[in-house]
Amino acid sequence: MARQWNSHPLLVTFCLLALWFGKKQWVIGEPVAPCFFIFGDSLVDGGNNNFLNTAAKVDYLPYGVDFPGGPTGRFSNGKTVADVITERLGLPNYIPAFASAIPATGLLQGVNYASGSAGILVETGKFQSKQLSNHQVTVSRFGEVLGNEEAVSNRLKQCLYYVNIGSNDYINNYFLPQFSNASKEYSPGIFAFRLVGRYYEQIKTLYNLGARKIALAGISKIGCTPFAKTIAGRKGCVDSQNEAVVPFNKLLRDLAGRLNQDFPDAKFVYLDTMAATDLLLRSLPNTQEPCCQVQTVGLCIPNGTFCDQRDTYVYWDAFHPTQAANYIVGPFLYQTLKQIL
Repeated sequence: MARQWNSHPLLVTFCLLALWFGKKQWVIGEPVAPCFFIFGDSLVDGGNNNFLNTAAKVDYLPYGVDFPGGPTGRFSNGKTVADVITERLGLPNYIPAFASAIPATGLLQGVNYASGSAGILVETGKFQSKQLSNHQVTVSRFGEVLGNEEAVSNRLKQCLYYVNIGSNDYINNYFLPQFSNASKEYSPGIFAFRLVGRYYEQIKTLYNLGARKIALAGISKIGCTPFAKTIAGRKGCVDSQNEAVVPFNKLLRDLAGRLNQDFPDAKFVYLDTMAATDLLLRSLPNTQEPCCQVQTVGLCIPNGTFCDQRDTYVYWDAFHPTQAANYIVGPFLYQTLKQIL
């Protein structure tokens, strides 16, 4: 039976055209921001996990089948949302992973510290604090290139900082009662309060290291991923999971406002990834299954089969969006993000 497509035909046509033109567009001229620092989890990992002892590693086909150079450790068939934002900023190259060998001068455009399976809390996995200590190393190396603290400070003030973290604190922690007591000990509201309290301290550290333009991405509708729906044995989104992360997003939005008050020489903005998910689910026809053949853990089978019409799928594997999805989400988020540039 043919899949029903409930999206409005004009909306779908518009989104697919925007996707096609978006792929061809790289801003010409001076960059909107001269440097871009990326923190977070697998949604924006640029290859750091390739160099780590972890099972969350995707340095194999079919990952990267649509990315220049093939598999790079990105959890997608092509570009991540961070890559799309990099293009929007007008930077000449994609941001290198911290774990790769980056010459000192190459750091000046920015660094990607994101790591698949990372979370805010220590018990979730590789936690965000490690990425902050890695950034401290980068700031020290900036001094080697720019020569003095004032030059480093002036450079960092111009950079954009993008933080996308928190999903794994739910997927690999709160939603796994067989391995974690978090959902037994905390209501969704209290758990979110605990997460955002820790998050606040981490963002303050980033500020103290020189960050002045910081975008905080919320958690998307993780109950709509193929993995969540498969585990729940249903076709529709798992509303209980989507509702559980609402308190986190509300508190994170409030946190952005508080940070703007606490640090008036900096700019913070909240990015509504819940709304971005809604746009995706209206825009692309294939919302149920992942494009690639997946393992039980939700990642693509190495050298496994994958769909032909990748530009029509929301999900590449059981968790992560396709390049097509990222070309819809990226410009959507950029409309808010550019307020701090």
